This record gives sequence, C-alpha cells and structure tokens, in this order.
Amino acid sequence: MRREDIRNIVIIAHVDHGKTTLVDCLLRQSGQFRDNQLSGERVLDSNDLEKERGITILSKNISIPYRGVKINIIDTPGHADFGGEVERVVQMADGALVLVDAAEGPMPQTRFVLEKALEAGVKPIVVVNKVDRPDGRPAEALDEALELLADLGGEEQLDDVRYVYTSAKEGFATLDPTQRGEDMRPLLDLVVDSLPGPEVDPDAPLQMMVTTLDWSEYVGRIAVGRIRAGNMTPNQTIELHQQKGPTAQKIAGLYTFDMLGRASTELATAGDIVAVEGLADVEIGDTISVAGANNALPRLKVDEPTLEMVFSVNTSPFVGREGKYVTTRQLKARLMKELERNVALRVEMVEGTEAYAVRGRGVLHLAILVETMRREGFELSVGKPRVVFKTIDGKQHEPFEVLNVEVPTENMGPVMELVGLRRGQLEEMQQRNEYSVLRFLIPARGLIGLRTRLLNMTRGTAIMHNRFYGYQPVEGDVPARSNGVLISMVAGKAMPFAMFTLQDRSDLFVPPGAEIYEGMIVGENARESDMTVNPCREKKLTNMRASGSDENVILKPPRELSLEAALEYIEADELVEVTPTKIRLRKIMLKESERRRGGRRMAGVR
Repeated sequence: MRREDIRNIVIIAHVDHGKTTLVDCLLRQSGQFRDNQLSGERVLDSNDLEKERGITILSKNISIPYRGVKINIIDTPGHADFGGEVERVVQMADGALVLVDAAEGPMPQTRFVLEKALEAGVKPIVVVNKVDRPDGRPAEALDEALELLADLGGEEQLDDVRYVYTSAKEGFATLDPTQRGEDMRPLLDLVVDSLPGPEVDPDAPLQMMVTTLDWSEYVGRIAVGRIRAGNMTPNQTIELHQQKGPTAQKIAGLYTFDMLGRASTELATAGDIVAVEGLADVEIGDTISVAGANNALPRLKVDEPTLEMVFSVNTSPFVGREGKYVTTRQLKARLMKELERNVALRVEMVEGTEAYAVRGRGVLHLAILVETMRREGFELSVGKPRVVFKTIDGKQHEPFEVLNVEVPTENMGPVMELVGLRRGQLEEMQQRNEYSVLRFLIPARGLIGLRTRLLNMTRGTAIMHNRFYGYQPVEGDVPARSNGVLISMVAGKAMPFAMFTLQDRSDLFVPPGAEIYEGMIVGENARESDMTVNPCREKKLTNMRASGSDENVILKPPRELSLEAALEYIEADELVEVTPTKIRLRKIMLKESERRRGGRRMAGVR
C-alpha cells in the first residue's frame, strides 16, 4: 500500500541551478516560520564553507505541510565531487524535482544525479528554473531535459512526465512560461498530485536502511533513514545488521523531521524519514530490523574514488605555531571519523610511513576535507593529487571525465589547444549566442591544474564542469607545470629590497614581512627550472649617500593561491602546508643539498 499523507522528494540538479534557493522560496511561502527563522539567503546551506562558496556540500532534510500532506524535502549537492551524498539520499525518496536552468539547460551533473535517481526508482518532475533570465530559453531547456530523461532509460515515463516553470528568485511557479505566476502553489500542487507517496508495509517486520549519519556531542552518532516497513518506537530493542554481523541494541531517542528541525515522536511508521539516537557504532548502509526477521537490505554501493592525495602531519620548522592538532594519532582519528559519514572517501596508511593516502571524487571533494580540518585546528601537509589507476584484463586503466567548457567564441581556439595538449578529445561543439559550448573526453590527470590555466587564458570568462565517465586504457603523458619555482635558501622575514629584485623575473607568492623558512616556495620562476633565492636579503647601509640612490621600492601584489589552486599547482616533489591561518608551498626536502642528492639518485634510477 501507499501512504497518501506524505511525500518524500529529493531535489537534484547541476551546481548553481538554484536548488537551495528554491527550497528557501518554498519555506518562506509555507507560512510556517517566523521571519527571524529564515534570515539571509540559502537557509539550508548552514555550513560555513557552504555559505562562503555558495555551494551545497551536505544533503539536508526538511519538511513542509501542504494541503494536509507532509512533504519531506531532501536538498542535495550539485557538484560532481559530492556525488556520494546524492547516491545515498535518493534511497529515501519516491519522487524527484529535476531542476534545470532555463538558459543553460541540462548540464553534466544533471545527467549524473538523474541517472542515480532513475536507478533508485524515483518518479521525476522537471522544473525549469530561472525563467526570468533575459537569456532564458525555457521551452528548449525543457525539451533537452526530456531528451536526457529518454537517454537515461526513462522512456516509459515520458508520456506521464510533469513539468513546471519557476523563478525561485522572484518566488513564483507557472505552467505557462509566457505567464508570470503569483506564488509556488503550482509546483506544490504537482508534488502532491503527481508524485507517489511511499510504498509501505506497516504489518511487516521493521526494516530501515541508514543512509545518513549525524553527530551530537551529547548522544554521539545519529542514524537517519526512511522506514520501509513496520513501526519504530523509543526504547525499542532492535537488531542492527552491520558488515561484521548483527547486534542487538536499544533505541534511545526517535525523531521525525519537522519544518527546519526535528521533533521527538513516540511512534514512527513505514514511510517516515526518521533520526535514531542511541545506536553504538552505527554506519551508513546498516539495516535496522527486529530480531530474527532476516530482512537485511543490500548495502549501499557508491562509485569508487578516482583521485588520491597523501595526508601527513606538518614537518616544517613552523610546526605547532598555529594549530592545536599536530600529531599522527590526532590526524588518524580525524580521518577515521570522516569515514563514518563520507561514504565516497577511502583512507589507507602508506606502507613504511606515518602518512595516509586519502581517496575521493575530485580535488574539491578532498580540498573541502582539508579546509574543514584546518578550521578545526589541524596542521598537516598534503601532497600532489594523483589519479587512481586500475588493472583491467591485464592492462592499466585510468579514470576519464566528460568535460564541458562554455567559453566566448573568440577564445575557443586557445581552449581547444590547451585541452588537446592534456589528451582531451573534442566530442561535441554547440553555439549558444556569443558563447561556444565544447564537450571533451579527457583523462582525469589532464584536469589537475586545468581550471586555473583555463581561467587565466580566457581572462576569467570560461566556465567548466566535469563528471566521471569511466575507466579506459592509459593515455600518454600529460604536460607538467611549465614554470619552475623560487625556493628560499634561508629562514627569516621576506624583505622588500630582496623581493623588489626578484619580482622582475618571477611571480611572488608571499608579501613583504612574511616569515619564511629554508625550502619554502616563495614564487614562480619565469623559466622552466627551479631557482634557489634569498628573499630575506636586506640593503646594505653605507655612510655615503648620493642623490637618487634610495629608490622607492614598489612591489606588485603577491599572487594568492586558494587551497584548491595550491593543490593543483604543486609537483610530485612538493607539498602544501596547511595550518589554521596559513597555506604555504614547500619542497618535500627542505635543504638544497638533500634535493641535489635526491635528484642524483633519481637520475641513477633512470
């Protein structure tokens, strides 16, 4: 049977197509909240990093009452690197709002998330958002979304698929793109009338899969999921099916999602999305049931990581100055804790060292983890990102990505040349007003560092998106960084006089007065080779002063590298040193004599 008093829906779309803004609009128009409860924009992006970057990183659960129906809404990330979040939470939904931008239409991540939703058996509603854009083309965007649905195996749903046009920013939905609506009721009506309630069996034994984990300092892990069958009550004794086997445990607290928060309940029935407290060592993918039911669900399968970076404790001369957590034991404990809720992550100890190989979906996926750790007070060193290779049928394969680049047509030639040098193959080209949209198939190795070069080449006008395609035989070499770096030979403070003499032949990374240690990278050399310099050299004082001898020292602003840019910039013999207040680049071997000996050994090996 199906429950008609509840709808569990997931909102899926490409990054920046307006998912979280749409949820904001639905919350504001529901009339269930005070103004101070919905202050600011993107209410669900509560994480500091989400607010700063304007992206959703973690999935969120809320509920809205409408026409006597409780609508549970799950907001998901739009960036490909956080696809693990999407793959988990679609298991809780029966319907999906597939959001597409009225101007851009379906984009790479739209395909990824829609494919995962269809695999989970959810019914889609196409929502063409941002119809108020001057360059919007809502009818074409809808056609492209329907074509995508057919391509992904949803042909049987095309005859019955429903759609609506919205402007989350202006706060209206309409069934006619030529007419401006008054509010969001047409969208909510579609959700209630055309999406199914959850299929439930209230008389069967309890069955629930844990799809998300939350954490509380007071009660520890909190398991979140949808009850598929049976009922659940507080203080109930249940059987938790884990990889290591079933264990008998007791539910301490039981909550349903209510508005923006949770409400304690004495009874939750099949179809409800609930949060459960009191289960020791519960993990994502576990099944909650009653003793002897033998109804454990298949464990969640998430696509494997494609990128790896080595995390180790900070070993620079400045270790311990800025962070609270600087030991290997603390680093290991933090990474193990991250594994509990980040199902797309893998952590392995590097043999013979005290470092950890951390694997994820992409540079952004791992950079968010590093950024979170530094804000918690960790100091660590991170190595160059490298792709995860696989041996298939006796041959080495590497991950490939579909890369979409939207660029002004006048800059199309240099973009094609740059991507071509990185083994990218052009598969499709479309014209959209004064922009060209290029689609490439490219090895994941070729994407590392590509974004920065692409933005520099096009003066910030290019937009690039990528999604995982699959594993293919290894391509040839990808060009490394074309410029060498400036390496400090001394420790001290960067002096304006020394930096003034260096800036003509380099691009500096540090401002005057910055503290520097031997082996730290202070700039980019204009030539291919690395160069050892003294950025702490002061102007010698003499008793003789001539007119014009004291020139004004005018320095160019240093190039500030974001964490992602720094990770993509370094080479294999370099590290990014990350502390709560600083991001520094350094050589693995700090002393020049050690680097020379290491270089001679490598030459001998070759």
